[in-house]
Amino acid sequence: MSIVNSPAGPVAPSVALIAGPTASGKSAIALALAKRLAADGRRGVIVNADSAQVYADLGVLSARPSEEEMGGIEHRLFGAWDGAEACSAAAWAARAKAEIADIHASGGVPILVGGTGLYIKVLLEGIAPIPEIDPAVRATVRALPEDAAYALLQVEDPERATELDPGDRQRIARALEVKRSTGVTLADWQLAKAGGIAEDITLHPLLVLPDRTWLYERCDLRFEAMLESGAIAEVEALLARNLDPDLPVMRAIGVPEIAAFLADDMEPEAMIATGQQATRNYAKRQFTWFRRQTPEEWLRIAPGPESENIDIEACFASLLRD
Repeated sequence: MSIVNSPAGPVAPSVALIAGPTASGKSAIALALAKRLAADGRRGVIVNADSAQVYADLGVLSARPSEEEMGGIEHRLFGAWDGAEACSAAAWAARAKAEIADIHASGGVPILVGGTGLYIKVLLEGIAPIPEIDPAVRATVRALPEDAAYALLQVEDPERATELDPGDRQRIARALEVKRSTGVTLADWQLAKAGGIAEDITLHPLLVLPDRTWLYERCDLRFEAMLESGAIAEVEALLARNLDPDLPVMRAIGVPEIAAFLADDMEPEAMIATGQQATRNYAKRQFTWFRRQTPEEWLRIAPGPESENIDIEACFASLLRD
């Protein structure tokens, strides 16, 4: 996905990318890179690529960096969407593309950081021009029980079914409605992707894929820290808005668990345990996605309990030589 123009032509502008599962330390690496660029008189700007951190309503539960944690480095697309509006991968990619262009125009270096692989994939590769789904088809598909929808997808688009978890209701419904409404599978539509920026930039990617035991311990500690930092009050405020329960902000990790606790449907200990498990499950899905869906040539690091500080000079050698 990266590009370096020929010596005879101009060099495409640089974009750094730091991706990996939640709680893997991506934000600290992004901040360290921005400060290293600043030491050379270059301006690094951190651009969010996390589907939870885009929502203004999820400051605590998304682990969005505070002003203090931003360390004086400019951050963009953090808390940029109101929870009442679903932020799709396409919508995020359009905003990110504009932000990256603006940062380049002012001589800065965009530093994409996040764990939402689909966001990153759409930004780099573009998106398929899928027609609007027939409302009747959508209503029928969305009304199907979860197990029935997956069973039908196994018949109508078996290739896509093998790629999805049987419990991934949203993506199963999407694949099924696309096939039924257009007569073409989602995979075939994706062959006609357009609008990606991969050919217009020099990408400097870093995948952070930690030791699993270390990562899961960090996930557990992070959820407990969120509760101590106001996550319950954050969910109370979110519930007071009476938003559609199918909105992404209402299904974010921690929100359903804390909502159940607030409704007296779950004891505190069970809420903590289920929230931690949901976080670990999410991290596992992210880990698997990045390991399988990204180019082999992308640099990978595996921090763990014995790791020393990340070597920014080594991880971003080509960027820092620019």
